Amino acid sequence: MVEDDAAGSGDRLEGEKELDLKVLASEDTDGHVEDGEVEMAVSASEAPSLAEGLPVEAEQPRKWKWAVIFLCFYGFMSSIKPGEPFITPYLLSSEKNFTRKEVTNEITPVLTYSYMVVLVPAFLLTDLLRYKPVLIIQGISQVVIWLILLLGTTLFEMQMMEFFYGITMACRVAYSSYIFSLVSPVLYQRVAGYSRTSVLLGVFTSSVLGQLCMSLGNVSFYTLNAISLGFVSFGLLLALCLPWPKRSLFFNQMRNQERKELAALEATKSELDKMKPKESEASSAAPPCSSSRWKDSIFVQMLLEVRNVTRRPNLRLWSLWWVFNSTGYYLVLFYVHILWNKVYPATENKDVYNGGVEAASTLLSAITSFMAGYVKIRWNVWSELVIGIITALQAGLLLLMGTTDNIWVCYTAYVLFRGFYQFLVPIATFQIASSLTKELCALVFGINTFLGTILKSIISLIFSDKRGLALDVHSQFLVYFIYFTILTVVYFVCAAVVIFRHYRNQPREGGGAKDQATPTELSPVAVNSEAEPLSNGKSAKA
Repeated sequence: MVEDDAAGSGDRLEGEKELDLKVLASEDTDGHVEDGEVEMAVSASEAPSLAEGLPVEAEQPRKWKWAVIFLCFYGFMSSIKPGEPFITPYLLSSEKNFTRKEVTNEITPVLTYSYMVVLVPAFLLTDLLRYKPVLIIQGISQVVIWLILLLGTTLFEMQMMEFFYGITMACRVAYSSYIFSLVSPVLYQRVAGYSRTSVLLGVFTSSVLGQLCMSLGNVSFYTLNAISLGFVSFGLLLALCLPWPKRSLFFNQMRNQERKELAALEATKSELDKMKPKESEASSAAPPCSSSRWKDSIFVQMLLEVRNVTRRPNLRLWSLWWVFNSTGYYLVLFYVHILWNKVYPATENKDVYNGGVEAASTLLSAITSFMAGYVKIRWNVWSELVIGIITALQAGLLLLMGTTDNIWVCYTAYVLFRGFYQFLVPIATFQIASSLTKELCALVFGINTFLGTILKSIISLIFSDKRGLALDVHSQFLVYFIYFTILTVVYFVCAAVVIFRHYRNQPREGGGAKDQATPTELSPVAVNSEAEPLSNGKSAKA
């Protein structure tokens, strides 16, 4: 079982993700991934708007710098769970003695269902309660997870462990967005890099530490999980010490706006109004009703504007990629540890290399994500083809994983599979976020994540759950291979249509080499740029 990409690291090493409405996707070790990559991508879009002006922290550099350092330290420490890559081997070992069928068809599917149910409430509570309480809930959930792993013995208790894992994954959005409440908009890109790096470094350190304990220290699964309990308990203490931000994306922004309007109304009152309050009340216009204010709020306007995303080909393509490809990606992460155990049923703790493989895949994911920032391509022409090629490679790797009897081939295919996905994550993030306001971007990423979670739940219910087909893990990977193959065919067909139309229309448009769009690379969007107007004529600053 693993914690994600997004990325990345930690829903059990990576993902998720991932409404992550906000999320986005850190690393899940042992099949339970959270794409930190995804979450960080979304979080950047969730940051408060420039219309709020520079926060007080911008005027007090030392204060916000120490707050950012502490939050990054929290992100690093909360990602260290050395027992995470070894949860599946632990459940299948003589210490817990669950069967592979129970783990595959009754325990693991609960994670997907729990994440889907908790995702939207976690998004709303994160904004309403201003981050810190949700991080505390996440810390409590992680402590409960490892207490159950240490003390639980029944199938129901392991299902509850997966339920709390879903809560942990859903709450990661709070960390992803928290850091943007500490600094001014001009610093968003920099602090996002700090935050993301701290999580990836934590996941990498966690995986290496777990593997060293297993291979060199000859530590038992039980002891390793006890060590993990100590780390997550320390992470909970750090969450309790976090400062409480005064603002957030939607709800608290609206409250602040109402206060400003009331203050402005009070300032316009004349001295005569103040001397004759009754007459003033009678002559003043009735305040707008709460329902009217709600309809005019930024939150509702953003929801109405989301429908326009489907009318933009580029946004539609990358949003669909986010929904469909991330679904397959996380299903692989959730079940790959069970596959490894079947391909190579280790009889001793030292024969399990899950931690080392997760460390290698996390490192490769970070490298490919970094490389994606330097790719120069005319994405309006070649997006479908690039996605199709990478999806085809992933399909081939899934077929290899599902049919090989060599555990090292299986390990290598998994590392490459994750690296290919992580290469496209920053590209998709840029393509979606570059033309949207931060508020709208948060909703788009969140909706994409939520739809992907629903699709994961449907696939799990049909193929993995004991109430469905209850396929064994090898059969499930063949299903994932077919799933990615179908996506590949669709992407290649779309690529052929787009490329054909592009070159067919070039002569009509005076298409010479000079008139063609120049290749673009991933670069930060100006934080002070004007946002696109909303469909009702209103606008919001990015």
